Amino acid sequence: MSTATVNNLIEEFIHLPLDDKEYATEVIKKQLIEAKREAIAKRAKTAMTSFKKKMTKCGTVKELSKDLESD
Repeated sequence: MSTATVNNLIEEFIHLPLDDKEYATEVIKKQLIEAKREAIAKRAKTAMTSFKKKMTKCGTVKELSKDLESD
């Protein structure tokens, strides 16, 4: 979304009645929550695929920390 579009949205929002502002805010919050939920699900699916393909490392925190330090 371009900056001009966002600015137009904000400008229009400013002129809404209070009830409409509250409703719009709730809708936007719910959409943001859903977008985050979808992003987490996508990341989890990618992680599970990597795990099943044995592309991940397993170990204790100490072992993983040591492995990170050696990279």
